[in-house]
Amino acid sequence: MTRVVVLAGAVLALSTALAAAAPPPRSAVTGASATLVRITIPGESPISLGELAWPTNTTADVQSFQYPDDGSIVSVGRSRATASAQPGEAAAAQAFAEVIVLSLFGGEIVAGRVTAATTAGASVRSAGGSAAGSAVEGLRALGQSVSSTPGASVSLGGWGLLTVLSDSSGQRATPAAAQGSIVALRVRLSADHGGLPAGSEIVVSSAQATAVALRPSQPAPPSPTPRPRPTPPTPQPSVPSAPEASDAGDTVPGGPVLVPPEVSARLSSGGYVFPVYGTVSFGDSFGGPRPGVHGGWHHGEDIFAPLGAPLLAVADGTLHTIGFNRLGGYRLWLRDDAGNEFYYAHLSAYSPLAVEGRRVDAGDVIGFVGDTGDADGGAPHLHFEIHPVGMLGLGYDGVVAPYPILLAWRRAEDISFAAGRVYAGSGGATSLPPPGAVLLEADDIAATSGLVPGALEAALKK
Repeated sequence: MTRVVVLAGAVLALSTALAAAAPPPRSAVTGASATLVRITIPGESPISLGELAWPTNTTADVQSFQYPDDGSIVSVGRSRATASAQPGEAAAAQAFAEVIVLSLFGGEIVAGRVTAATTAGASVRSAGGSAAGSAVEGLRALGQSVSSTPGASVSLGGWGLLTVLSDSSGQRATPAAAQGSIVALRVRLSADHGGLPAGSEIVVSSAQATAVALRPSQPAPPSPTPRPRPTPPTPQPSVPSAPEASDAGDTVPGGPVLVPPEVSARLSSGGYVFPVYGTVSFGDSFGGPRPGVHGGWHHGEDIFAPLGAPLLAVADGTLHTIGFNRLGGYRLWLRDDAGNEFYYAHLSAYSPLAVEGRRVDAGDVIGFVGDTGDADGGAPHLHFEIHPVGMLGLGYDGVVAPYPILLAWRRAEDISFAAGRVYAGSGGATSLPPPGAVLLEADDIAATSGLVPGALEAALKK
């Protein structure tokens, strides 16, 4: 097979064409897949490295790879890929593929890192997909640097075409579904080159995640034979229990309630609401190692925001298990009308709506970002978990990855405050508006702002 020699002075023709968003087909189901390298040769079976499809195989970790044995066509160093998904009414999927130190055709195309990362989330009310974490670093072709702008394409001296970050993520509203789909690097040959015939294709780092929200299940019919019941006790407010891990730390009843009056958030339309108002930052840390917590892994997502940023009810539902524990600090649970549970932890304070068994609407301000519990001394953030109703039987481990779902939820933009947007200043002197409700005496609040680690706990023990 004849190899086409490319002159050192060959010109690269660069163009950019972004792929149109592509909603998932009607036949799509929740799932995820990833591939590190795929070589397709006309008339032959594809050659694949690290090809994953959830739930059959979900992880790949490769030290190095060459094809053929001398690496003259493809050579890569340490590479890894993962794929995960969670079907249900709040569906989520994630896929990731990363190739380190790539060389194609004996160094004619090289890159330091080629990453495809995509997520998708869908609930019965909204959906969204993203490939925002994808990137190509240090890309060079025929001795020249190549832009890593999504959708960029490069003509390779008349023998092929190189395409960078081809993104075809999209979503649809009914039924709610989303997909994130990305091919980080693709080379298509228009002529024989480097030992491959015309029509061959090399794909490096590709990932696809699809989330399709299932419709709420129909309520079970009533049992024909009533179960015997003991004599009912004195009526008490109906408060659901939380799938919370046991906590060996002390529990402090209640918690600080220190907020401006008439704090509220109004949404112009229905739907799930992002749990923090204002500027935030968060990644995808679900499942990461966390010593000292139940199971030793991270059950939620950390959403970083300024101290005192308002926390919003993500859905219509009931608040419960409000109070302090060693790990979560001041925390609370919200159970929505479908039975799904949402966990908020490390609060600095509650709003007056944070009452055991209280009904709230999506967008209501229920608390404020802090650093209590095992977050004491760290950056203020909300630890947020999602426990779908169909997984409550698994207890505290019945969680799904929040990251793709958070991307799909509506951000509140029309929140209003009667007494300012922040209930407490940062550092130095603190100026507070009159509280809407208090759990401490006025003298205690004047003496301790509630933001000094341990101050409120100490005051409650007096």
